Amino acid sequence: MLFVRACQTILLTAALVATPAFAGRSHRTPTSGHSKKKHASHKVQGQRGIDSDRAREIQTALIKQNYLSGEPSGQWDADTQAAMQKYQADNGWQTKLMPDSRALIKLGLGPDHAGALPATATAKSLDAPQSKAAPASLAEANTLASAHSIEN
Repeated sequence: MLFVRACQTILLTAALVATPAFAGRSHRTPTSGHSKKKHASHKVQGQRGIDSDRAREIQTALIKQNYLSGEPSGQWDADTQAAMQKYQADNGWQTKLMPDSRALIKLGLGPDHAGALPATATAKSLDAPQSKAAPASLAEANTLASAHSIEN
């Protein structure tokens, strides 16, 4: 039994020592279109700064909320950043990324969804329920809305 244990220990040790030798990355030659040459320019994607008009809107909203004083300059300066950090911290939001989308929405500067729905869809949804009448044409009869109408 002792001999079996010793053999197991030796085999396990040999396997652990030999594994790193076989686990290395194998070298592949570059295929067409791939090379090791680094590109000199890297295109940066996404927004990297705040437009002066947007900065002015944010500053105006922060002034109204008494987080910033003076006139809006349109420059995303240190005072504006500090005011935005304080506003976000007071609301329990992150203060490292500027500005937080929740802060902008609460300041009244969030996305404008006024034109998201077509005017006809908005007007129809606000109307009183229509009575179920016979469709005027075959195309109207085959619409999803006519097939699944809810009656009161």
